[in-house]
Amino acid sequence: MNTNEWFLFLRGFLRNPLRVGSVMPSSRFLAAKMVEPLKWSEVQAIAELGSGTGAITHFIQEQLTGQTKVVLFEMDKRMRNNLTAQYPDFKCYSNAYQLIKRMNENNIDQFDCILSGLPFFNFTSEMRNKLLNQITEALKPGGIFIAFQYSLQMKRQLEESFTIEKIDFVPFNFPPAFVYTCRKK
Repeated sequence: MNTNEWFLFLRGFLRNPLRVGSVMPSSRFLAAKMVEPLKWSEVQAIAELGSGTGAITHFIQEQLTGQTKVVLFEMDKRMRNNLTAQYPDFKCYSNAYQLIKRMNENNIDQFDCILSGLPFFNFTSEMRNKLLNQITEALKPGGIFIAFQYSLQMKRQLEESFTIEKIDFVPFNFPPAFVYTCRKK
């Protein structure tokens, strides 16, 4: 992480802490844990929600094989512009609420995997439900949803739509995070 990324992230947090959720971008330890469970040879389409400065996106790019379609979502315009410049082969959009619409626009039947850095518990119940419904609809049967959160408060709600295969604790992140690896029922 360079100084510019850190300042960009901090600026976003100070402007809207409930939407950004952290004062620092994800660590390389967290990013590695997020992509670890995936069988990359089987991933044809993947989405990342809340791509931020691209900490996880970088790890996605390193693992790609073949013609995998990658769709990124980031609300902060400066971060989104940086992502578009750094990852020109990936589609990048502003609003994860348009996951299904963007999936269809890119001729993706369903995603094999969706990764998320969105601070779900900071959102209203209505926003959380809408996002989780979009994620569930966009994932293929048996598809994987991997999300990090700073607490275990989302566990019960995630269990309603997914089978939680494991929850990893990543202490080398600020703040420390929990990575949920879930499979669509």
